[in-house]
Amino acid sequence: MNQTRPDTVCLTFDFDALSVWLGGYSRVTPAMLSRGEFGARVGVPRVLELLARYDIGATFFTPGHTAESFPDAVAAVLEAGHEVGHHGYGHEDPSTQTPAEERASLERGLAALEKAAGQRPWGYRSPSWDYSDVTLSLLVEYGFVYDSSLFADDFYPYRPRLGDAVSKDRPLQRGEPAPLWEFPVHFSLDDWPHFTSNFDPYRVGLSAPSKVFEIWAGEFDYLRAHAPGGVLTLTMHPQVIGRGHRMAMLERLIEHVLAGGNVRFARLIDVAQEMEEAGER
Repeated sequence: MNQTRPDTVCLTFDFDALSVWLGGYSRVTPAMLSRGEFGARVGVPRVLELLARYDIGATFFTPGHTAESFPDAVAAVLEAGHEVGHHGYGHEDPSTQTPAEERASLERGLAALEKAAGQRPWGYRSPSWDYSDVTLSLLVEYGFVYDSSLFADDFYPYRPRLGDAVSKDRPLQRGEPAPLWEFPVHFSLDDWPHFTSNFDPYRVGLSAPSKVFEIWAGEFDYLRAHAPGGVLTLTMHPQVIGRGHRMAMLERLIEHVLAGGNVRFARLIDVAQEMEEAGER
């Protein structure tokens, strides 16, 4: 990592809309789907207005299902200059798919996003933040520049490995670095587990925004002190962050970041291309 680069914060939004409910739950109700529609009707416009006010470019990981269901919202994201990344077709979990199913979802999502955006996406995020045994090789085959689904670092993008071998009976046998960048994520830096409630004891949700601000601002402050030239990737969902009190927290966080000086907000694709052009490894 180039430690002379300004510290970077990447705001990313998983524009799941209806697909997160259709792809992840066995029983889907109209009320659940209406949460997803809130993201398109209310959340996206609010997010776009806030980003425009601070002149921030962001990345919106968008399932093909969303692109086909809410084309006007996707068009508004693109018209505002933001990046649209691949997020499956119907928010499928690749770790539960056969290789043929995973390839079909990847191709269908690519086709939908190419139609909506007029060009193919270069970034990918797994809808489940998980891989199958073939996910990384598929991303390489289809020419993706970066992924943002894994957890092996916090502030420095890295090259995930192809062909790792590991079991409980022997230590890790490392494979070869893949020719794409990984922008690591973490559940503590995702609005969904903090805020979303679905009558599931595991997913408590409904945290106070002040709690989430403390975590996210603390992570940024640690980057500033200990990870020069680092990249902080935050994950949000329009149907979650789009509530008024959470939007106020996001604006407060933006102002906290900007107050630090020598820091920038950037789209993931811009950082990835910058590292490629610099010949970083």
